[in-house]
Amino acid sequence: MTSTMVEGTPVTAAASLEAVDVAAWFGSSLVIDNVNLRMQPATVTALIGPSGCGKSTFLRVLNRMHEAVPGAQMAGEVLLNGEDIYAPGHRVTSVRQRIGIVFQKPNPFPAMSIADNVTAGLVLTGTRISRHDRETLVEESLTRAGLWNEVKDRLETSGSALSGGQQQRLCIARALANKPDVLLMDEPCSALDPMSTRWIEDTIRELGKTMTIVIVTHNLAQAVRVSQWSAFFLADPGEPGGIVEQGSTDQLFSAPQDPRTADYVSGGFG
Repeated sequence: MTSTMVEGTPVTAAASLEAVDVAAWFGSSLVIDNVNLRMQPATVTALIGPSGCGKSTFLRVLNRMHEAVPGAQMAGEVLLNGEDIYAPGHRVTSVRQRIGIVFQKPNPFPAMSIADNVTAGLVLTGTRISRHDRETLVEESLTRAGLWNEVKDRLETSGSALSGGQQQRLCIARALANKPDVLLMDEPCSALDPMSTRWIEDTIRELGKTMTIVIVTHNLAQAVRVSQWSAFFLADPGEPGGIVEQGSTDQLFSAPQDPRTADYVSGGFG
């Protein structure tokens, strides 16, 4: 995998991420089963489907957050550039650094400044950088998250003083500061107003030109706007969730092959 330079900082080329026969349990309850999905480099992949079908669980399997839940288990493989992140020898902290995640609700650290929020991940992983490199990293990460121009004159103020949409972009900047290969997003706009949603969507589209992004969304119009590939999850009553159909977003929404997909994307349920 090659690297490029952005403002003097190495940036890894977009990575591939693939789930192979993934299943996940909470205790004895099987919640997803037989999930196979290849998330292409420099592509935004949208996970769609009704509540309770396993989309968010699957997302957390992709960076080993699922195993943090007491009693949770998984089976199958998650391949990052062909290497299974669950294989012995792969440290969880390293995996989560390479596969970042942004949650539904913005969660900046309230006691930290905007700048310190951006670099918080470096502190958690014990990464040491010079003051100059830190300043460069803060600017670069906030720029990529579409927030730099709004906060560059108040970097030492609290991150919690920002608006909801700004806080979410700050959380994106915090994830980007770790130079992840993949960025996961779990309904990143569901708690935001329409204008803030537009900012986040613009950010996703821009990041998706060079990064591999996977986004869970209940907003079908959003999936169409930001993604190039989509996977439709569904769970029958009493059964684990799984992928019913996947394909290019244009194809899945305009000419779905499965009648259940057609029913969902046309608003028939969900």
